[in-house]
Amino acid sequence: MIEATDFRNAMSLLTTAVNVITTKGSSGAHGFTASAVCSVTDTPPTLLVCMKQTSRSHAHFIENKTLSVNVLGAQHEQLSNAFASKLSSEERFAYGSWTQLQTGAPVLEDALVNFDCEIEHIQEVGTHSIFMCRVVAIKKAEQQGGIDESLVYFNRAYHQVGQVEIA
Repeated sequence: MIEATDFRNAMSLLTTAVNVITTKGSSGAHGFTASAVCSVTDTPPTLLVCMKQTSRSHAHFIENKTLSVNVLGAQHEQLSNAFASKLSSEERFAYGSWTQLQTGAPVLEDALVNFDCEIEHIQEVGTHSIFMCRVVAIKKAEQQGGIDESLVYFNRAYHQVGQVEIA
């Protein structure tokens, strides 16, 4: 049997993109930092997002049935930490500049890309919920100065990956 600690240590060596997942509804705006996000299919465009069931904002995502995946760039380390912290939802959204697309879930204006989604199915597995999300809108960042670097998490630390184009 594989121990949870051994599994977590092994998974720390799987490089993942860092995202802030947001929702908004009658109870306000909520969000969290996540690395467990991936494409499911392009027809229809679908993502999956994993969220710990004991998260204080879990019920808000279930109730709202919408979310936005905000893919973070290298400049967003502080914002990522804020959304992973014990700060209140209001304090978290003080970081960054926010707007919205189709669903009303907050989208980070300078994210590398935003996926605005409707949650279509929820599957509970162990300690987490897996949200199957149909993408209803996409907004890509304007490329600034030829530099597009993504914020990733590897071996329990932030790193930047990407390509710097030299003019």
